[in-house]
Amino acid sequence: MSATTSTSNRVTNVSETSSYSASDLDRFVFEPAKRAGRTEFMRDRARVIHSASLRRLGAKTQVAVPWENDFQRTRLTHSLEVAQIGRELGDSLGADPDLLDTSCLAHDLGHPPFGHNGEDALASIAGDCGGFEGNAQSFRLLTRLEAKTVDANTTSVGLNLTRASLDAVTKYPWASTKNPRKFGVYSDDLEIFTWMRQGAPDNRRCIEAQIMDWSDDVSYSVHDLEDGLVAHQLDVNNFSNDLPQLYSVMKAGYVFDATEEETSAALIRLQSLSCWPSFYDGTHRALARIKDLTSQLIGRFVLSAEIETRRVHGNQPLVRYNANLEVLREQRIEVGLLKAVAGHYLINAPISQERYAKQRVIIIDLVEMLMASAPVNIDPILLDEWQVAASDAQRLRVVIDHVASLTDPGAYALHERLRAQIE
Repeated sequence: MSATTSTSNRVTNVSETSSYSASDLDRFVFEPAKRAGRTEFMRDRARVIHSASLRRLGAKTQVAVPWENDFQRTRLTHSLEVAQIGRELGDSLGADPDLLDTSCLAHDLGHPPFGHNGEDALASIAGDCGGFEGNAQSFRLLTRLEAKTVDANTTSVGLNLTRASLDAVTKYPWASTKNPRKFGVYSDDLEIFTWMRQGAPDNRRCIEAQIMDWSDDVSYSVHDLEDGLVAHQLDVNNFSNDLPQLYSVMKAGYVFDATEEETSAALIRLQSLSCWPSFYDGTHRALARIKDLTSQLIGRFVLSAEIETRRVHGNQPLVRYNANLEVLREQRIEVGLLKAVAGHYLINAPISQERYAKQRVIIIDLVEMLMASAPVNIDPILLDEWQVAASDAQRLRVVIDHVASLTDPGAYALHERLRAQIE
């Protein structure tokens, strides 16, 4: 591939997004707008909304299995809620709201079936082809796998988003050589990644990516609490007695440097809020109180970040690399504690562990069966990639791309069909 970078091909109408440069609005392959009146970030947002990857999130697990009841969130509804939070927070700081919408809607596109459990299963078998990471898979989808634009050699460049939008989706702006567990790009996707990061400070996230990440944390910390309460999977009256376990989960996975004293103080602050519930009995009145809790917690965490960021960086538009999102430590620990609530009562619950074990078998079986039967059962959109694959590692990457794209029901259905072929 080769990027279209000549000055004549650059977008020059920067006035529509005046805080962003012409370089920020560049696309890897130049594409003139099809109609007037739309900013480049509006175009990016539309491309993500119309993508197959976004639609598939509607049948992918967030935390709880979404079809166990009619209330639980899916990965799609979570992404919509993150986008609402991120759009408003970004707009309040002077960042482009459509750019934030794009970033937040796209941030989970690369997650495979079965949530983080599916991600862990794929990571365990993808070592020979460069590993698996949901954020790196999102970048791969946006720049390669989603069908929208091809270059002069008819090679797919995915949705061909602007430089600024791609960068805003990138939670980990480095390769696996820096961090083999958390990274944002596979080695064979480095060309567009390197183009995207032109002029960016090494290993630093733009403020739009920081806003997306905080909006994600806020959303799932609050909404997983709401889902757990409504599904009667947790009880707020147990939090104080279970604080040692909650602290252990939080320190291991969310806020590594928090102290027990800070965690206890965070729980006391949350419990002292006027909206904090004492019970949930399934009535309309109780649900309304839970919804008020959700609203007030999101407002608490977002407003705190907005005020602190403005205090540190002033009132000018805060975009790209001219500022960082500033979040007070107290709020980071409160969000980390709420994430630990879901981790302890939902994710680590024995019934969940039983389900995870079965799901890991499904993922591993799918990779093995597709490798053995390919190209017969490979998704047609990936057949060209399979045909040009020159090694077992490259073929494994194609199979993992296929499995990662599946919805939860799609994974079960394909597994059943492939097993029937064998038997």
